[in-house]
Amino acid sequence: MSKTSNEIPDIERETSNEEASVSKGDATAPIPSVADLGQAQMRGLRAPEIIARLTPEQRLELEARLTKKIDWRLLPMIILMYILNYIDRNNIAAAKLAGLPEDLHLNPDSSEFQTAVSILFVGYLLMQIPSNLFLNKIGKPALYLPGCMIVWGIISAATAGVTNFGGLIAVRFWLGFVEAAYFPGCLYYLSCWYTRKELGLRIAMLYSGALISGAFSGLISAGITQNMNGTRGLGAWQWLFLIEGVITVGLAIVAIFILPDFPRTTTWLSEEEKALAIWRLEEDIGEDDWIDSEHQTLWHGAKLAFADVKTYVLLVLLFGIVASGSVTNFFPAVVKTLGYSNVVTLLLTCPPYVLTVITTFINAWHADRTGERFWHITLPLCVALAAFILAAATTSLAPRYVAMMLMVPGIYCGFVVALAWISNTLPRPPAKRAAALAFINAVSNASSIYASYMYEDRMAPRYVVAMSVNCGTTFMAIVATGVLRVMLVRLNKKLDQGIHVEGAINALPGEAAQHGFRFKI
Repeated sequence: MSKTSNEIPDIERETSNEEASVSKGDATAPIPSVADLGQAQMRGLRAPEIIARLTPEQRLELEARLTKKIDWRLLPMIILMYILNYIDRNNIAAAKLAGLPEDLHLNPDSSEFQTAVSILFVGYLLMQIPSNLFLNKIGKPALYLPGCMIVWGIISAATAGVTNFGGLIAVRFWLGFVEAAYFPGCLYYLSCWYTRKELGLRIAMLYSGALISGAFSGLISAGITQNMNGTRGLGAWQWLFLIEGVITVGLAIVAIFILPDFPRTTTWLSEEEKALAIWRLEEDIGEDDWIDSEHQTLWHGAKLAFADVKTYVLLVLLFGIVASGSVTNFFPAVVKTLGYSNVVTLLLTCPPYVLTVITTFINAWHADRTGERFWHITLPLCVALAAFILAAATTSLAPRYVAMMLMVPGIYCGFVVALAWISNTLPRPPAKRAAALAFINAVSNASSIYASYMYEDRMAPRYVVAMSVNCGTTFMAIVATGVLRVMLVRLNKKLDQGIHVEGAINALPGEAAQHGFRFKI
């Protein structure tokens, strides 16, 4: 039986980054990274006996050990998986410089190559919501995500066998259809293991896989293009798909034996660690995040997500960022306008991604540390906005490469914080969060369907239309960020007054309201 509030020793009140610590007189010193047991009790929650008997210092030590254990078990593998997910999706841009259009006899005066790029996102859009709802229902991410990875690795490798435009279109569509399961599935997966104040940095670490892939993909493509063209009768672009596809399948098989499912169903945690892993999520969002498949209703979660106006504001925000970031789908072609050889061009695509990895980590770490979201999204987007203007305004080599160095970090620094903001803003129930993540990610990626046609060779070197549209969508994202902040501030004021807010962990006015759930702003 859980201890009552009278039996629990008085401990210093510590709030999450999203909560203001309010007390009479001087503020008490917080214990970092540990949720206050008293706060949970004021919200009507009761800790299991194995957790309630811990002192604050013991809880701090156990949670630090648990978080480190989860980090090492989950993050390296899902980051490696996402690196390959992103490489397999975007290696067609490098394949263009390695002879794919010529070998498949694509018409250089038409938009056939752009269509081959954009068709992937049609399949990508169609599958995301059903996939996330299915994952939430079965509760087996350790099998589902690697299983999808095996399939997309086979499809990616099969691209080497296509001989015409029709075959390329078919392969690209099905590649997008299967790859759609991974990224929104991973966002949901992480939100089932980490508290809201931990999630931003972990999503940044996940998305670093995409950014690292941008750097390494250029290096790998340069090496294959330089050394393997014509080997065993295959073109460099064919080797590119074959090598990367085989690596994808191999890593997916290893992942099956490493990744866990959810805290409640995990066997490699001790009983004490498992109890804490479940309880800390319950403290954070007001309920156990995943119990069993019987508690997860597919369409109820989708209906809740679609009925919440915050879902649509987040959609506009993410759509604007992803639309602006579509430049990365054609980044080698954009860099090619600097006038260097194909190999040098592929090498020049690496530095912007390296800078992006560094700045994204710093921005996400600081956003989690402070609990602030608005400025950590809008300031990087302002940098991206300036970079797009510079790219469209000049043909000089140095300013153009400076613009390329800034546009990618500007977009993705804001993007990873915005991704965490989805789970922060729509924390419960888990089926709603899963549906919202998939819906927002799917529709935002729809921008890549039309964006492909803004980077045709005839539009080089300034790509005025593309850069102008990117400016518009970046500005739209900044406005949506401001709108969402205003909405959440108002909702937090309602929570302060004890007014019920749908989807939040509600409390009574007074002391409970001071220590209750608050939306991150």
